[in-house]
Amino acid sequence: MALPGSLNRYLLLMAQEHLEFRLPEIQSLLSLFGGQFTNNQGTYGKSPFWILTIPSEDIARNLMKRTVCAKSIFELWGHGKSSEELYNSLRNYPVEKMVPFLHSDSTYKIQIHTFNKTLTQEEKVKRIDALEFLPFEGKVNLKKPQHIFSVLEDYGLDPNCIPENPHNIYFGRWIADGQRELIESYSVKKRHYIGNTSMDAGLSFIMANHGKVKKNDIVFDPFVGTGGLLIASAHFGAYVYGTDIDYNTVHGLGKASRKNQKWRGPDENIRANLRQYGLEKYYLDVLVSDASKPSWKKGTYFDAIITDPPYGIRESTRRTGSQKEIQKGIEKCPESHVPVSLNYHLSDMFFDLLNFAAETLTLGGRLVYWLPIYTPEYTEEMVPWHPCLKLISNCEQKLSSHTARRLITMEKVKKFENQDQYSHLLSDQFLPYQGHNSFREKYFSGITKRTAKEEKSSQE
Repeated sequence: MALPGSLNRYLLLMAQEHLEFRLPEIQSLLSLFGGQFTNNQGTYGKSPFWILTIPSEDIARNLMKRTVCAKSIFELWGHGKSSEELYNSLRNYPVEKMVPFLHSDSTYKIQIHTFNKTLTQEEKVKRIDALEFLPFEGKVNLKKPQHIFSVLEDYGLDPNCIPENPHNIYFGRWIADGQRELIESYSVKKRHYIGNTSMDAGLSFIMANHGKVKKNDIVFDPFVGTGGLLIASAHFGAYVYGTDIDYNTVHGLGKASRKNQKWRGPDENIRANLRQYGLEKYYLDVLVSDASKPSWKKGTYFDAIITDPPYGIRESTRRTGSQKEIQKGIEKCPESHVPVSLNYHLSDMFFDLLNFAAETLTLGGRLVYWLPIYTPEYTEEMVPWHPCLKLISNCEQKLSSHTARRLITMEKVKKFENQDQYSHLLSDQFLPYQGHNSFREKYFSGITKRTAKEEKSSQE
């Protein structure tokens, strides 16, 4: 089966985790580097093998310098549903495109990659020998070859029903690997300063990629916590800035979150985290500030806003209060007491976040944030919207049998006019998140029901 128009066709080998996040990441990164995403296989679904058309090898290499969702990329020379189809496809591939990598002065090796099946060494050698019709003139070098070629066989997604023959077979020239090692090298387990809700390193890099963060950008996190999201953006060369209402968190004071450690050390703070990874030069500042009352002058400041707002499970949702607000009945407190903070309804929080992003992002800048959902009630209409922001992607990560959070990516497409124009947005679209503990109550109600059901079944 020959591939028509095989010019600039590449095969992506994807990692099999965070499946919903993979396509938006690849689309965002191709857009960032000047490529246009072209889907050559219909819907990708859960398959680890994706065929893409990319304008140049340079763009393919740039893509792999950023992605944490893809393992490797190959220049695709042939593809078939069977060995015979693969060999016919390879015979139809232009010889002039092969020659630069197969000439007599070159060294190479061929490797076999299978998905959902393990081959014996004898089977691998047999597959390599079957490719002798290709015009290889160079020498085999297994340790340090100039060129690496791969046969990749796809045996489907069901480990309990592995077919005798592969569904698809690919052959290509290896171009580059992705950045999967960042997940381990930036692991929260090894980080100097962490909190109860420090973001997983892999998801932090995915968020930065969804936000199209690039060198010399200014990236802001209004709910910065211990700064995990700043680290991922700084790794890609962006200058980072954040705010948080919690004084102790910003300054690294109080009780430690790490096991067997009672109090935080003298140098446990966000800046020290960036210093740990050699990224301190990208640190602008982190301030104690209330996200509901931003003190910015009018203007656009940020190329991306990447954040994980608190939803009241491990971290409380709070904002600053005043005696005047207490007298209006927002909070019931003794007359002699003025609280440091008041309850911050999720509906107000998301309204403020979208409005702030619409006002302070540059045109084309992106807002990336997590939206908690109660799965039985969720519909796409529940995702907050704003006239200045366009929804780019919406990916789900399950938290429990009845709750999840969705990674929302939005792009500023329209200039922000007057805040009064957008005050009506607090109406129906934010109803599911009204009430201070709206998500928290549903989260724990599901746990309570499940526990009661388990106790009942054990008694029976």
